[in-house]
Amino acid sequence: MLALLAFAQFIVAADYNIVYVALPDIGSALGFTTQSLQWVVSAYAVAFGGLLLFGGRLVDRIGGRRIFILGAVVFGLACLVGGLAKDPGVLIAARAVQGVGGALLSPATLMLVNTKFEEGAERNRALAVWGACGSGGLAAGALLGGLLTNAWGWEWVLFILVPMALLAAVAAPSVLPADERSGSDASFDVPGAVLATAGSSLLVLGLVSGPEAGWGSLRGAGSIVAGAVLLAVFALVESRTRAPLAPMRLFTNRSLVTAILIILVFQSALSGSYYLFTNYVQDVLGYDALEAGLAFLPLTVISMLASLKLTGILLAKWGPRTTLFIGMLINGVGMIALALAMTTDASFWQLLIGLVIWGVGGGVTFPAMFICAASGVDPSEAGIASALASASQQIGGAAGLAVLVAIANAGLDLSSDAKPAVSAVADGLRTATWVGGVAAVVGGLLAFTLRKPGSAAQESADRQPDQADEIGAVSH
Repeated sequence: MLALLAFAQFIVAADYNIVYVALPDIGSALGFTTQSLQWVVSAYAVAFGGLLLFGGRLVDRIGGRRIFILGAVVFGLACLVGGLAKDPGVLIAARAVQGVGGALLSPATLMLVNTKFEEGAERNRALAVWGACGSGGLAAGALLGGLLTNAWGWEWVLFILVPMALLAAVAAPSVLPADERSGSDASFDVPGAVLATAGSSLLVLGLVSGPEAGWGSLRGAGSIVAGAVLLAVFALVESRTRAPLAPMRLFTNRSLVTAILIILVFQSALSGSYYLFTNYVQDVLGYDALEAGLAFLPLTVISMLASLKLTGILLAKWGPRTTLFIGMLINGVGMIALALAMTTDASFWQLLIGLVIWGVGGGVTFPAMFICAASGVDPSEAGIASALASASQQIGGAAGLAVLVAIANAGLDLSSDAKPAVSAVADGLRTATWVGGVAAVVGGLLAFTLRKPGSAAQESADRQPDQADEIGAVSH
């Protein structure tokens, strides 16, 4: 069961980065404009981020195994359509449907890990394996993208995911336990689902549109403001609904709230920096698709090893507060070291030091923050709690990419058809990567808002004044 859940997480994580290296080939083959090419990435991010809360509540209501199978099938078929696309519109639509599949599959996977493994050492080990495939998948996506684009063409960055997703769907009925009947009210919060989906989608749309359409444009600032207003209305509606999509009592769980904030910062720095490094090795160092993919190999291997070998040891010795801080600190230091080496004539060996440090920090942080997100959450709400954590990951990724790309391009003249000087491109990418590293280090300080080890019982007591609302609360 754990192998299947970790495999599914690898698929979703790899898809996040697998198209980056192939974007130049996709643009040339299908006739994308420079402005529209970003939607190969953004369509997936908008659908994924917008539907996560809805998907998470479906998991709680319908069951993790059913939604896991549905999400894997939708994801796999969308990858097939995308790989066969001969028109930009078809590919963008297919990528959006991939996001829908991911928004179902991701919370189902995390919910099953959090409910089928007992909280404590057993769940920590399971989440370390799950996290290794998640952090490794993020880096492996770029590696696979380069290898497949170079060998068989851009289509295979999507074709490769088809048998993987469908294999997961076929294996699920015999591997995953049958869904239990939900003990909660059968009603479904339709207004909350509509508001959460529309608000999250508009927020992500505005973040990914800002660099292209302009931050003061209707699609940029307008979407962000509209999304924020809808999410505020969503919070108001949820506080008054008998069977809310996202129960407000979840936000009294300090571990969950802290994890959400750390995930937001971590993914902001991570996603943008992956994109920056991909552009650096191709646009500055002149790597082809294969070489650019192979440049991510050390990061992939180190991050997976760190998740598997270090996270559990550090959590047992120091607890989540110190583990998360140390992980974020190492993660940020690695990015800063990489930024310092990003010159116009850098050798790969100069870049390797930063990549190794970055891999260690990312590998430790990824599972640790999701372990915190699952702490003390009732099993009947594990799906929506998982979706909240994953939604912060997607929104953080979109925000980080938008901000870091804007920083990287700040000193470039993009108004003319002439290519900017390589030295200017390198300076912008180096500055943006440095900013991402500093953000990770500062974000690590959020870990100290967690309660000290041994005080979790008091946190449970603090959350139990209304016993009728807290029947499922976990006491440590």
